[in-house]
Amino acid sequence: MFNDITIVQSAISAFNNYALVGPAFLWLAVLSIPLMVMAYFCGADFLGRFGWNKENMIKRAGIWTAGLAMAWIVMFSGNYAVLRDGVSVLPFMVASIVFLGSLFLGAYSLEIKLNLPRRVWVVGLILWVGLLAMSNTGTWWGPLLQIGACGAGVGLGRKLHGTVRPVAGTVLITLMVVIAMLMQPEFFRFGQLGNLTPAHLLAVLMMGVFAMAVIATYNVKSAGKIHRSAYVKLKWMIRFMVALAMVLFVMTESIPLFVGMMGALFVSFAMSVWHMGALPDALAEKLFAIMLGVFGVIVSVPVITALGVVLWAVQPKTNFWADFRRLL
Repeated sequence: MFNDITIVQSAISAFNNYALVGPAFLWLAVLSIPLMVMAYFCGADFLGRFGWNKENMIKRAGIWTAGLAMAWIVMFSGNYAVLRDGVSVLPFMVASIVFLGSLFLGAYSLEIKLNLPRRVWVVGLILWVGLLAMSNTGTWWGPLLQIGACGAGVGLGRKLHGTVRPVAGTVLITLMVVIAMLMQPEFFRFGQLGNLTPAHLLAVLMMGVFAMAVIATYNVKSAGKIHRSAYVKLKWMIRFMVALAMVLFVMTESIPLFVGMMGALFVSFAMSVWHMGALPDALAEKLFAIMLGVFGVIVSVPVITALGVVLWAVQPKTNFWADFRRLL
């Protein structure tokens, strides 16, 4: 009863149980509202001083989001004392995210020009390698896995320069982070496995919905296809499947159900886009902005949410909710 390991695990469990009563990510989002208001009205002017404009903002927001997501996964993971399984795939999942994030940044590294002294680069590199090593200390080969994943990603990314699409890469990396958090929330200090609050579940569901909407609007062309009567019947069938998957996910917090729900959502959104004669103006960009905002709330990184707010602010004024309802 008084074994050291038992005491430590009890303390960790108490911490996680408190996190369930008061989800910190939600309260941080509420406290960040004044910052988001300032970002909406002043963010575009501030970023304009660094060369950001409406034409390059989506790509730069994607690069920053990918970099911050990778840094978050490195700094916030590694809580190995809460792993329930003796053999966990989470370290490999984290390494995969590090690899994809490094590949994404490596693909655009030639466009990033920071006039910093050489010693600053050396110190920064040493610190980053140290963080990578400390983020996977569950086994002796953990640090090597993380450092190798980062190095391989940067090397391959530089070879693929210009071929990595910023929106697709950002969606993939952010979704992998969310799925990793669902695999074992307490590993990322997001709550307790098998018992998330409605706030946690709602945020994750919103992320899945908007991520699939972004993929559909950016990759499916509007063609005015599908007969009206067939379209209505198919849409209702898929809506029923999505609603059922959402309910089952809320009840079970199953990752296969979450992935299946996103697959059904993508089919539904893709069908809607294909059925449209033309995609509403700025719909894809605004969906991407909302997705960034939701992801920033989930991982408690206000900078990512602020990027989404600024990206929304520079888009033309349209009736977004009416346009979004056409996708549903």
